[in-house]
Amino acid sequence: MLAGDDGYLEGMTEPLIAVLDIDGTLVDSNYQHALAWYRALRSVGVTHPVWRLHRLIGMGGDQVVKAVGGDELEARVGDRAREEQGKQVDAMLDEMTPLPGARDLLVAIKERGHRLVLASSGQQRHVDFFLDLLDARDIVDDWTTSSDVEASKPAPDLLHVALEKVGAPPDAASVMVGDSVWDVEAAKKAGMPAIVVRSGGFGDDELERAGAIAIFDTPGDLAESLADTPLS
Repeated sequence: MLAGDDGYLEGMTEPLIAVLDIDGTLVDSNYQHALAWYRALRSVGVTHPVWRLHRLIGMGGDQVVKAVGGDELEARVGDRAREEQGKQVDAMLDEMTPLPGARDLLVAIKERGHRLVLASSGQQRHVDFFLDLLDARDIVDDWTTSSDVEASKPAPDLLHVALEKVGAPPDAASVMVGDSVWDVEAAKKAGMPAIVVRSGGFGDDELERAGAIAIFDTPGDLAESLADTPLS
């Protein structure tokens, strides 16, 4: 389904750089992350409803604690909560699976001649797990991890680094594929149009207000409709 201004589709017939989020966009992991944050915060004496934490998934882990409880909470428990959240994610990795058509989407993008970078602010061990889960190392041109940036989404830094990974300037012709309003906001700040899949659990109205130009149920649906997007 297309949303927003079809002008993004005009004149984009040359190969682009496709910047894809991994966690939650290609791999079904958002609700596990929400539960991991719930458990991590409980471990440091802070309780917030899981649904509120889910609304923050897609935002970088360096941002979540501050978003939950402000600067005071970040200063008091931020590092401990992030460390515990990583351990909680470790325990649930075997429950995470590729979303329908995730690898097909990667192959379809590459077959159309585009360069492909997976942009993740996840920890190195989790990104390695997802790359192997998707059998993606031989398909993608490069990828990022949390060690590549200081400020994660919704800041645009991660997307800028993704372009740098393939030797492209910040204004290179590119498209972001994500699953959350935080992905869309980061893409907007980076000057990229954003395509979204619904696995982030956000409403279409929210994604469109944030600036998404197209919304699909699954990565496989996007793969089948690339001709209707800037990745045609």
